[in-house]
Amino acid sequence: MIKKIQTGGDFMGFIESSEELMNRIENMDRDNSVFHFSIPGKGKFTLVLQEEDEDSIKSDVEKNPQLKQMIEESKSEYKKGKGMSTSELLNSLSAKDFE
Repeated sequence: MIKKIQTGGDFMGFIESSEELMNRIENMDRDNSVFHFSIPGKGKFTLVLQEEDEDSIKSDVEKNPQLKQMIEESKSEYKKGKGMSTSELLNSLSAKDFE
């Protein structure tokens, strides 16, 4: 079972399957762009929906130096193999993870 961790002070319940996890991902949007959850035996995860509009990201980064640093650190960690795509995450799960 995947337990939903508190987000913005609201407890959101439980996710019981990879299909439900995928449904949550598909329903992410600009207003609902961060998703925290944990998988027993795997750890805690944070999914962040990023803008597809590069101009929007660029202007946000120009306005916020901390955001630029976070993005650069994230890119660096991903290149070092310390990150995974949504597909990689879903492929790493088995039915046992949802028991």
